Amino acid sequence: MTGRPVELAVEALRCQVDGRTLLDDVGLAARPGETVGVVGPNGSGKTTLLRCVYGALRPTAGRVLLDGADAAALGVKERARRVAVVPQDTAGTFGLTVREVVSMGRSPHKRFWEQDGPDDRRRVADALEGVGVSAFAGRRFDGLSGGERQRALIARALVQEPGLLALDEPTNHLDIRCQLEVLALVRRLPVTSLIVLHDLNLAASFCDRLYVLSGGRVVAQGPPRDVLTEDLLAQVYGVRAHVAVHPATGAPHIVYLPERPVGGGGAPP
Repeated sequence: MTGRPVELAVEALRCQVDGRTLLDDVGLAARPGETVGVVGPNGSGKTTLLRCVYGALRPTAGRVLLDGADAAALGVKERARRVAVVPQDTAGTFGLTVREVVSMGRSPHKRFWEQDGPDDRRRVADALEGVGVSAFAGRRFDGLSGGERQRALIARALVQEPGLLALDEPTNHLDIRCQLEVLALVRRLPVTSLIVLHDLNLAASFCDRLYVLSGGRVVAQGPPRDVLTEDLLAQVYGVRAHVAVHPATGAPHIVYLPERPVGGGGAPP
């Protein structure tokens, strides 16, 4: 269902939109098969970085390299064969069935207006089965639950046969069980994954490495246990927290602490 996992390198990326600098000298790397998380507060540049990687935004400076090739030099279809996107929204899917939405992912492998052939239909069926939504293939996409929609969007990405999967908040608006199921599914896929997340505990549990953005810059990077420290959470997010090692997973686990009462009369931290 996928291509060979891609090696991603982002070099000195700078992005300006309407005179505002959204990214400044950002570097990032993802080795083939890794799941790399991008975290940071609202407005820190996470989605902008992801959009530069998959080509929705053209950076002002710097490069995005896919297996050493400059992504800016690739044609639209060639880039779509290497990088697939699971977006936050599902615009343009109104009235379509799940099978029709997933079939859209075959576009980079076909000529304009070319109909699906036997190989396309087989790949769509395999992707639907692989993410567990075969039973919903004939249902309207907009009638699915949030978790089912996310699975279908992942299936659409998989039939592109990408080597890199770019996911923008794939757990947004999902309940806890669906969040865990979707991220576990992503971890099982034989691709390189770049994933934007808000929930730091989920990022710590499912990502091999993290990049923390603040003000459009990378302020920390590395394995979750090295990145998610109490000092970083205070400096980047402005929150008090206790970070411990989760006894079941071995990953960092963050417990957020209440703010100190105004006037200083409360208990010590």
